[in-house]
Amino acid sequence: MKVIEHIKNTNKTLFSFEILPPLKGESIQSLYKSLDPLMEFQPPFIDVTYHREEYVYKRKDNGLLERRSVKKRPGTVGICAAIMNKYNVDTVPHIICGGFNREETENALIDLNFLGIDNLLVLRGDPIKSEIYFSAENDGHSYASELLMQVSDMNKGIYLDNDLRNTVSTDFCIGVAGYPEKHFESPNMFSDIHFLKKKVEAGAEYIVTQMFFDNQKYFDFVKLCRENDIHIPIIPGLKPIATKKQLTLLPQRFHLNIPSELVNLIIKSKNNDEVRNIGIEWAINQTRELIEFGVPCIHFYTMGKSDNIQKIVQKFI
Repeated sequence: MKVIEHIKNTNKTLFSFEILPPLKGESIQSLYKSLDPLMEFQPPFIDVTYHREEYVYKRKDNGLLERRSVKKRPGTVGICAAIMNKYNVDTVPHIICGGFNREETENALIDLNFLGIDNLLVLRGDPIKSEIYFSAENDGHSYASELLMQVSDMNKGIYLDNDLRNTVSTDFCIGVAGYPEKHFESPNMFSDIHFLKKKVEAGAEYIVTQMFFDNQKYFDFVKLCRENDIHIPIIPGLKPIATKKQLTLLPQRFHLNIPSELVNLIIKSKNNDEVRNIGIEWAINQTRELIEFGVPCIHFYTMGKSDNIQKIVQKFI
């Protein structure tokens, strides 16, 4: 079932979760161990992130360095199929621009369609760690909007090979990312909204926001979207803070602000166990306020951990 159908078919706030594929060499059982406690909440869908290649340099016997491509978390498509088979729940694979040309993207979309996957979250993705700026592959996409257009074309039966006849149209429900505190590469919020609206016009059917810790940021973002004729569902994304290190790591990685009140509570905490409890209580308060606001769904970023998220959602079931 499509994400937007799940939203339309209920009159209460849903809870969905995002998981990471296991690291290469790990068993899928580690993922199941994290997901099992969350399935009691009957999530309508599970997002599975995609992680592009990284480059490492290995010294050869002659002393020269050899550049090698490494994927530390492969298997997004296989993970989606495994989750659907084990839990009978819809999955939302993330598809990204980085690491794919257009033909490789088309082939991946065909595989996903064959597996009966109805939903996609379309993202540009990050640059590889050894580069400052994002660089598209040869004959690849530079922007999420371009990737979204390719998915939309396939939903109309338009493939890259113009000579194909009697093509079958895919029927993907397309989600895109939203940034309550703006994308860090955008010059301002109004520019961000402009390009978000272009994605909606190109076929995006729902928005999932980047994590935030101040609900007012989300409320203002929704208001700005509605004022600019963006009327598709906007799903807030939450991540309970869990360690002191995240006070600097999260702003650096995701370009977001952490409210002073939360910062002060964490600074005064004695250890990460206290930080984790603070993060849980803060997220519970965020969740309660978002439900009162009438959000269609709350999306939790698990980052491979689920015990704190379990404690949060239990308060509302």
